[in-house]
Amino acid sequence: MFADSVIPFKTTTTDLVSYVALDQYLESQRAARESRNGLDDIVGSSAALRGVLDQIRTVAPTDATVLIEGETGTGKELIAQAIHTQSRRSHGRFVKLNCAAIPLGLLESELFGHEKGAFTGAVAQKIGRFEAANGGTLFLDEIGEMPVDLQAKLLRALQEKEIRPVGSVRRIPINVRILAATNRDLEQSVAQGTFRRDLFFRLNVLTLRIPPLRERRQDIPLLVAHVLDRVGRDAGTEKTISDEALKILLNYDWPGNVRELENCLERACALSSADDIQVRDLPTRVYSAPSELFGMSSSGNGGILPIAELEKVTILNALAQVNGDKMLAARLLGIGKTTLYRKLKEYAQA
Repeated sequence: MFADSVIPFKTTTTDLVSYVALDQYLESQRAARESRNGLDDIVGSSAALRGVLDQIRTVAPTDATVLIEGETGTGKELIAQAIHTQSRRSHGRFVKLNCAAIPLGLLESELFGHEKGAFTGAVAQKIGRFEAANGGTLFLDEIGEMPVDLQAKLLRALQEKEIRPVGSVRRIPINVRILAATNRDLEQSVAQGTFRRDLFFRLNVLTLRIPPLRERRQDIPLLVAHVLDRVGRDAGTEKTISDEALKILLNYDWPGNVRELENCLERACALSSADDIQVRDLPTRVYSAPSELFGMSSSGNGGILPIAELEKVTILNALAQVNGDKMLAARLLGIGKTTLYRKLKEYAQA
């Protein structure tokens, strides 16, 4: 996943980027890959991501249905694939169906299959995703987009462990593990009547929440390294990234999450004629986005924070990002742990 001899960054010992300790992270990733199974493509070392990986290791050996929740672009399909790879069903197929990408009139056929002549255009018999996944895992992405009437048929198939192809009277036993994913709040959808309560309970046996990228910013340098390495191998080139451009990426909120970061870097690589990516190569929306640190202050100074308040916000944000790990926060901020403890004591007394 990473080239052992190439680290695609230009780092300095005094710059903000130095806190990433990229070489240490990459080394830990290489060592971790030897003991991981199916998790190699899930990139990051943050506490938030480590929690998800721990949950995967816990739920994968079971045969329980798992509901994977997370914003668009957080890598829910990658998580589902890792669960399958670590499960007892890894010898079977991992079959995917995006419920939002299939026209409503064809979704039932995609799930359960159909007989020849079942409807206009059904010129041959078709095997559905359930039957194709027999003995393995069926991943239903964007399950919240499924029409309510089809939800009832899905629930029946899960309860009875058998399906009936469209236009057929025969019933086919199924032995399939279900993994479902959504970027919606399904409980809210249940309350609004757009998602069946009984199906929600059937799917929500075990739940995994995938944190958005803004909640694990310390993973951004690793993700950047991973994408640049992949793009470079595909193109037969080697790209680095400037400290200034990396700072911009660290500061941006990434509403499209990892997928948006990947697209941003692929675009930058295509546009950059130099060996390293500069700020000018990034999309305008990324480098022109205001820092979250420069929001409206309590004193109403038009969005400009006094230095002392800015320092406080920076320190508290750093602590939040590392889940309260003071030693790591001090290293990220480039200050001594004694200074950090003194500052926190001052804030508590204020």
